[in-house]
Amino acid sequence: TEGYSLLSGKGIEIGAFCEPADIPDNCQVLYFDAIDKATARKNFPEIDGDTLVEVDLLGNLDKRDLRDQGADTQEFVIANHVIEHVACPIAMIEDIFHITRSGGIIVVSAPDKRYTYDIERPLTTFEHLEKEYEEGVEFVTDDHYMDFLRHVGKHVFEDPERNIIDDIAFARNRREHAHVWDSDTFLDFLQNCKRTLNIEFETEYLCKGEDNTIECFAVLRKTEPS
Repeated sequence: TEGYSLLSGKGIEIGAFCEPADIPDNCQVLYFDAIDKATARKNFPEIDGDTLVEVDLLGNLDKRDLRDQGADTQEFVIANHVIEHVACPIAMIEDIFHITRSGGIIVVSAPDKRYTYDIERPLTTFEHLEKEYEEGVEFVTDDHYMDFLRHVGKHVFEDPERNIIDDIAFARNRREHAHVWDSDTFLDFLQNCKRTLNIEFETEYLCKGEDNTIECFAVLRKTEPS
């Protein structure tokens, strides 16, 4: 998208998987993910393994490993369709802002449930997310994946002999969506993070689900709190 034209210098893309961002030629990027290419091939056999990026930095967002990159070290950070998978989205935003220098660019997007298989799932409230942040959660609880199964994997409940615990484990292994937004609630989430985290940003580019029929895509420029 045209939002990537704002990027320059060195940065990190989180969870690029098989769809790395189309960044300008003058950018240098390192790929950060929880699993390497070989593990991704095994866990997601439906994906052409040759399209997966080579991971440069292995780390767990839920364990706050992103902070190991150091404060104010990145000129940009990209996280497309990552935040819906993590245990604590507010902590992820905090850590992205931690490693991005003032004036740097943050690209963040989340699926708009109206255009995905999450369409029947309830929206995640900011109160829910703030509670998880305050409690310092480091893993996605089973009830998140049960909600996913009830609305997206309904077939698993049709067999009375089926062990739902195995289905939860399968969903966890694939890091299915833990949290759900539409475009307006995702933008509200980002704005609410300003208050909770004492961060500031300017929105440089925005494309909502009603325009692209898939996601809320935002390009933010980190500024200093007043």
